[in-house]
Amino acid sequence: MTTDKTQPTAVRKAETGAPAPRTTLLRALTAAGGAAAVVSTFLAWTWTAEFPGDLTVYGYPGGLQLLTLVLGIATGVFALAALDLKGLRWLTPSGSTQALRMLALGTFAVTWFTVIAIAVDLDGLVNLEPGGWIAAVVTAVPVATTFLLPDDSRPLCRPEKLPSWAEILIIAAVFAVGLYVVNYGIQTDNDHPEPFLGYLIAVGFAAVALVKAGLISRISELTSSYRSVTLVAALITAIVFPFFQDKSSFTELGVNIAIFATVALGLNIVVGLAGLLDLGYVAFLGVGAYTAALVSGSTASTIDVKFPFWAAVITGGVVSLIFGVVIGAPTLRLRGDYLAIVTLGFGEIFRLAMLNLDGTSGPSVTNGPDGIPNIPPLEIFGFNFNDDHSVGGVTLDSNGNYYLLMLLVTVVVVLIFSRAGNSRIGRAWVAIREDETAATAMGINGFRVKLIAFALGATLAGVAGAVWAHFQSTVVPEQYVFAGPVPPNSTFLVAAVILGGMGTIGGPLLGATLLYLIPKKLEFLQDYQLLAFGIALILLMRFRPEGIVPNRRQQLEYHETGQLDVPGATGLKDSAVGVTKAEA
Repeated sequence: MTTDKTQPTAVRKAETGAPAPRTTLLRALTAAGGAAAVVSTFLAWTWTAEFPGDLTVYGYPGGLQLLTLVLGIATGVFALAALDLKGLRWLTPSGSTQALRMLALGTFAVTWFTVIAIAVDLDGLVNLEPGGWIAAVVTAVPVATTFLLPDDSRPLCRPEKLPSWAEILIIAAVFAVGLYVVNYGIQTDNDHPEPFLGYLIAVGFAAVALVKAGLISRISELTSSYRSVTLVAALITAIVFPFFQDKSSFTELGVNIAIFATVALGLNIVVGLAGLLDLGYVAFLGVGAYTAALVSGSTASTIDVKFPFWAAVITGGVVSLIFGVVIGAPTLRLRGDYLAIVTLGFGEIFRLAMLNLDGTSGPSVTNGPDGIPNIPPLEIFGFNFNDDHSVGGVTLDSNGNYYLLMLLVTVVVVLIFSRAGNSRIGRAWVAIREDETAATAMGINGFRVKLIAFALGATLAGVAGAVWAHFQSTVVPEQYVFAGPVPPNSTFLVAAVILGGMGTIGGPLLGATLLYLIPKKLEFLQDYQLLAFGIALILLMRFRPEGIVPNRRQQLEYHETGQLDVPGATGLKDSAVGVTKAEA
């Protein structure tokens, strides 16, 4: 039968049968290169333990060698999957070549980064042991072979239905691996940037490889089919996080990430759902924090009041709600850049007001630049959050206690966001975001709908601010600026929403995690944080304008049908898939 070149690529492959001998040889060489990379990690790469990770031991990989080991294994496994090895073909539902290229490049990049870092840190290539040279050479082999392979990309086919218990186990395994990967990054040595930089390189290439292979889309389909199981697995993973940390500073990272991710999710209602660019959102976090500090019974408070924690949180949320309505009512009739400028002005006015309410320039309320220190620790039903507590034989310090409390707040905010987004009001927000004129013509009261979004976002920020005030035990005006090297600030929050993915739940959570964790682990780049933000956003707009966790509607707008990788896009490719199956 003759082959029609106008048919889909997958159809032509089904007609032509087995891959050419040259393709098979290249895939076999790629697998061998991955195996050689694995073997090289069991050799010493340097002679001295001064380089972080101790790469001097034969037969025991350590430090950055572990990243080369994992990527080498992944390269070999995906190469075997490309050879149609039974039991591994499910790894490449969208094709193997592009995924293999990313894995091979990742292995090469991590290995050469390590070799160069050894030479730079220890003053010369002479400090490399033979194992380092061998690793540098053998990791180049898969790169060369994968770029000679023909592209076998194909539409994402619906997989064969597995038993329910098997699919649930896959979901559990995905979250377990995710927890391990996050823990590995958090627990890298803070005194040396090399391990975390290598980790970023490895995770970046591996993530792109999984997207190219179609595994991310396949896992997304599973989580969509088992939504309740996925939510339970995510909650369990988040709960056990502090029990795996061996340093208090690691758990503190988790607390701050949870707080800022919750605030970013509140901003996502305003920016992602309603389409209102708010550049002064951090002020609502400050309103909640200052309110909670004033009513907490602090010795520095100018108000002789002591509320229990639940009342302080409610008060912070209500006061933020009032500010949201007061600020939103006169300003939300503006659109676009004008609204952004007004909200930016509100953020600066709040900070300056907190500075001047010191009893000299204005009424004595906030103690001016000194802020409100000595906020007492939280105590709920006799449970003091500053004391250590033993749970299942594991001791949780104050950071662990606050992390679990903030996790509860995050769950509540996620539920509010989910319910609001799927409600009648949520659909009205989306309509306003897409085209306010058309939405108004269809009978939607644009001003009222936008004011609700503004007020709800302010309330959620106020609640998070109340918890953060008790966790930090002090609040000062310098914490609430438009832009700065230390979060939270309005630039950080807006970048988290855009980077993660506007209009989604997971997007702001992931965006805030990346934008807080990466600068914190790479403190030597702190002076260039804003530059890094700008570069990251430029690259994002170029390669993934819809964000890391895309909203399906926005991904359809930004990409052609053949470029989609969301699970919902598979239906758009069913015609090609059906032809492929029929030909096969």
